[in-house]
Amino acid sequence: MLDQFKKGLQKTREALKNRFENLFGVNELDEEFYDELEEILVSADVGVKTTEKIISLLRERAKKEKARERSAARKMLKDLLIEMLDDNHRSSLATAASPPTVYLILGVNGVGKTTAIAKIAYQYSRKGKKVLLAAGDTFRAAAIDQLDEWSRAVGAGIIKHQEGGDPSAVIFDAVNAAKSRGVDLLLCDTAGRLHTKANLLDEMKKIYRVIQKSLGEAPHETLLVVDATTGQNAIAQARLFQEVVPISGLILTKLDGTARGGIVLAVKDITGIPLKLLGVGEKKEDLEPFNAVEFVEALLA
Repeated sequence: MLDQFKKGLQKTREALKNRFENLFGVNELDEEFYDELEEILVSADVGVKTTEKIISLLRERAKKEKARERSAARKMLKDLLIEMLDDNHRSSLATAASPPTVYLILGVNGVGKTTAIAKIAYQYSRKGKKVLLAAGDTFRAAAIDQLDEWSRAVGAGIIKHQEGGDPSAVIFDAVNAAKSRGVDLLLCDTAGRLHTKANLLDEMKKIYRVIQKSLGEAPHETLLVVDATTGQNAIAQARLFQEVVPISGLILTKLDGTARGGIVLAVKDITGIPLKLLGVGEKKEDLEPFNAVEFVEALLA
């Protein structure tokens, strides 16, 4: 799995490799070190607020441990980043005590939401699980068609209505179908853009309520898909959806397409939402469960 993280973070690693080598290539842990580290983190899209937090905590730790060499600071930095990203196993996906497990997938258009759903479906189908997809984005015919194609490609069933139909009705039918067909996992797609922000958020609330009423303990995961290449805008998206439904985890896509993988740190630090899955490529296999230790090792190796 570490190799997959390294592959996904290739652009970030290439952008940071020489800078980190130069940073830790000098022995003395001085003020210049912290200035250089701050510049590196900001350039990697960690963001000013999170960068300041990291620098402050690293200073405190170095002072407490009386560290005078940059080699010691490197290990401290790794440990610090792992602590910031680790959620005491909250990064694992929840499973229902008895089927079906229901995942509600949210995200604005263009973040790779439908592809992320397909990748999850593929992973579960490959394990012999019975998977059903709900085409809840009824506002775009292309979204329904795309999910339909993916369902055949990954061996999953699909519940769909006509374009322009009521998304909540699709989800309602899908939950009932999942229960009657003995489905292990139901993945519910949703719209990424309606006429106004208020319309979008109201629709998300309605869908969430429908799932809860149809299957009390569900959704077992409400996952927000964000695009790593959008940088700090990913944080704004997370905050938007947090306003209306409890987000249980993040799926960060297109991590392989940016040289600024530090957004992972910024999103987790500012939103507090656990990272669950990382998209590290375009193939259906290229979706990895998030592991803080392996991610940091790949970033700073």
